[in-house]
Amino acid sequence: MKSPTHLNALRAFEASARHGSFSGAAGELNVTAAAVGQLVRGLEEWLGAPLFHRSQSGQARLVPTDVAERALPEIRAGFDRLTLGVERLKEARASGVLTVTVSPAFAAKWLLPRIERFQATCPYIDVRLDTSLKLVDYAAQGIDVGVRYGGGNWPGLTAEKLMDEEVFPVCSPALHAALQVAAPADLTRYTLIHDMSVEPGAGFTTWDMWLRKAGADVTTQRGMRINNSAAVLQAAIDGQGIALARSIMARDDVAAGRLVRLFPEIRVPSALSYYVVYRSECSSLSRSEAFRNWLFEEAAQV
Repeated sequence: MKSPTHLNALRAFEASARHGSFSGAAGELNVTAAAVGQLVRGLEEWLGAPLFHRSQSGQARLVPTDVAERALPEIRAGFDRLTLGVERLKEARASGVLTVTVSPAFAAKWLLPRIERFQATCPYIDVRLDTSLKLVDYAAQGIDVGVRYGGGNWPGLTAEKLMDEEVFPVCSPALHAALQVAAPADLTRYTLIHDMSVEPGAGFTTWDMWLRKAGADVTTQRGMRINNSAAVLQAAIDGQGIALARSIMARDDVAAGRLVRLFPEIRVPSALSYYVVYRSECSSLSRSEAFRNWLFEEAAQV
């Protein structure tokens, strides 16, 4: 290799260090592990120094040398700048692709019913929606902006609060007509639908937490468990039981009469909120800025 300006070798090194293996980097870069290893060895030969410790004990995970570890932040920052530069060049076109990441439930119950208004405002921007319950790597997957549900702290990303919400029980109109409940504790006589899409340890409000805050000295472990908030609401709409709804997700269904809120006088705010999340170095991209502004405009109407 004549010079390090061949960026494939640097990218192979950075990905190998991040994944701790040539195979992990290969999966990200869509090449073979052997090809990644060859690129890294070529870079080491050009530098005249090793970049990873070679363990004699068969250690599976690649460990960067001290010098390599100190260089990685600058290399990663350089790739971020290059990515941003390419995005700037793309803005010279009349159209652009905006990559947005949200949870499947947020997409179904809040974003997709409203996205037509964004497209009408910015018809030159094509939205690519990435739906996942897992936290994605914004830089590696080319994410422009996302909406996340949590406490507001995601390392390496800027987070701006979009919406707070509260949590309350809901059921179908038909089930509501048949219910015999005088107090929150009476709900445990019926099938309760549990939302398992967020870990309770993250501050997510569970049925036990809601009942306790509502003054009911009962606990419940029985019922239906679903790991998608949209499916939780659909099960309630279909009369499968009583769901503990998140107000942002359930707003349209309650307004349309598909769901009935129980005990509306009891207010239990969620400890978690919705945040607009993005990389700070991409904040000034016009398509990202336009989408973020639109999100806040829509949220103000909720």
